[in-house]
Amino acid sequence: MSADPVTVMKQQVGKAAADRVKSGSIVGLGTGSTTAYAIQYIGERLASGDLTDIKGVPTSFQATVLAKEYGIPLTTLDEIDHMDVAIDGADEVDPDKQLIKGGGAAHTREKIVDSLADEFIIVVDSSKLVKKLGTTFLLPVEVIPMAVTPVMRAIEALGGQPTLRMGVKKAGPVVTDEGNLVVDVKFESGIDHPAELEKVLNNIPGVLENGLFINVADTVLIGEIIDGQPSVREM
Repeated sequence: MSADPVTVMKQQVGKAAADRVKSGSIVGLGTGSTTAYAIQYIGERLASGDLTDIKGVPTSFQATVLAKEYGIPLTTLDEIDHMDVAIDGADEVDPDKQLIKGGGAAHTREKIVDSLADEFIIVVDSSKLVKKLGTTFLLPVEVIPMAVTPVMRAIEALGGQPTLRMGVKKAGPVVTDEGNLVVDVKFESGIDHPAELEKVLNNIPGVLENGLFINVADTVLIGEIIDGQPSVREM
């Protein structure tokens, strides 16, 4: 275990989610640093025999690589007819458990997998809690490459300020696992009607999906550091 309190907190909230997985489950495996610990602990429970007969459905290339590293057998949506639980992170969580996701540019696949699960568990640290969505994090919108310019114009007409997400240590824009581009949108005073905006954005031709996850999360596990000690609570 690392001595860094933030890392320990992420490990503990990941472990708390992994502990909720039951043998015989099909599990959606999310993307991101906190979810990576959940995948690790699911793998450790499998290796120790504490968990048996698990199948994972990864939401990204990152989740696929981690699941293989930790010995979690994988399946696809073509091969299953239900999903018991999905574990994923979020970039913002409001008091109604509505989310913004997509910091890792995997939100389209995440939304497909997470919304199919009987129980969707979110793992976050307390910095991700907001009173109103869109106040600390830009809203990611996945766009088919040929439609980027008209989509950005349409978003501006809705009052958003769109910017094309550029790669880090890579020349040019970020390309998603699906081969599309990501437009990050700032709303000056946050998002007033997230459920409405989710639909409006997805109706713009060329938009594949956006990072608003409305009425999808069932359980939110929050890692916090209190008096220097990591702890986990449920929202």
